[in-house]
Amino acid sequence: MGYSDKKQSRTRPLLFLFSASILLMLIGILCSLKWGQSQVSWRTLFEAITYQGNDKAHLYIQTLRLPRAIMACLVGIQLALAGLLTQLTTKNPLASPHIFGINAGAALAVVVGLVAVPHFGNFGLIGFAFVGAALGALLVWSLAGTGNKQYVRLALAGITIHFLMSSLTEGFIIMNQQATDSMIFWLVGSLNQSAWTEVRLILPFFVGGVLLFSLMLPSLRMLLLDDEIATGIGGRIHFVRGISILLVIVLAGSAVALCGPIGFVCLIVPHIARALVGTNLAVLGPLTALLGGVLLLYADFLSRFIAFPFESPVGIVTAAIGAPYFIYLARKQGGAR
Repeated sequence: MGYSDKKQSRTRPLLFLFSASILLMLIGILCSLKWGQSQVSWRTLFEAITYQGNDKAHLYIQTLRLPRAIMACLVGIQLALAGLLTQLTTKNPLASPHIFGINAGAALAVVVGLVAVPHFGNFGLIGFAFVGAALGALLVWSLAGTGNKQYVRLALAGITIHFLMSSLTEGFIIMNQQATDSMIFWLVGSLNQSAWTEVRLILPFFVGGVLLFSLMLPSLRMLLLDDEIATGIGGRIHFVRGISILLVIVLAGSAVALCGPIGFVCLIVPHIARALVGTNLAVLGPLTALLGGVLLLYADFLSRFIAFPFESPVGIVTAAIGAPYFIYLARKQGGAR
């Protein structure tokens, strides 16, 4: 077999994986637009997405279901990439922004913002989320310190900070009489309030985050090496790690601000992508992003039917999928040792 034949044999499965992922995403968007509390015909759906009608059914799809489906794709991509970056940065396959205090910090800051300045607006809440996410990450890294056991301490410090901030968040809600069911609903992770306003708000962070991730791909390969080796070949490992954490804060913080701390997407999607294509970041990164959008899109679709005709938070579905997978990963990593 010649070189070109070997290259084609490696390329074909990758093309199939990416094509299948894109197809699954398109089918998920179609299902999200078609089925829900109100049933619509295929003709009405086609007229709505092509903007050929403006009656109640068309407006329902255009102003509620379509932005919600787009939001699920964008947030899923952001959370999946944030999870991949966290695992690369910490060299911990069980790491995620959710476990390492970033999501909990963002959630705490958003709840404080909602309580202290209830009319601040979504853009202001994104600012609160960034501050909280940065505070959570700073606390975890400062507690972990440096040295050979840093990555073990990162896990312990991250879990500690996560539970601390989650407890403070719940305390703010319980002690404040202005707390509503919608805030508690948001804390589980929800997309049901997504509209075009939220899509426009998150789009700059999505575009900027994905673009920066793409530009950083060559440098991110250093995170696969031992720190001593990366430094020995002239890599600025601490600078790359710092920029990666900032990117995680941007990706995860903006998603949490608008949709709540949706769990487990950050953790399980990079593992699924890695099992399919290995550790080649040029392929792993884009596939992780696609699978993140697919997972959250279908999770949001399923969440509509848990307590039909009432809405359920998408975080319930992602937790139901992610918790068993997390246990499997933890047992697998423990067995590997």
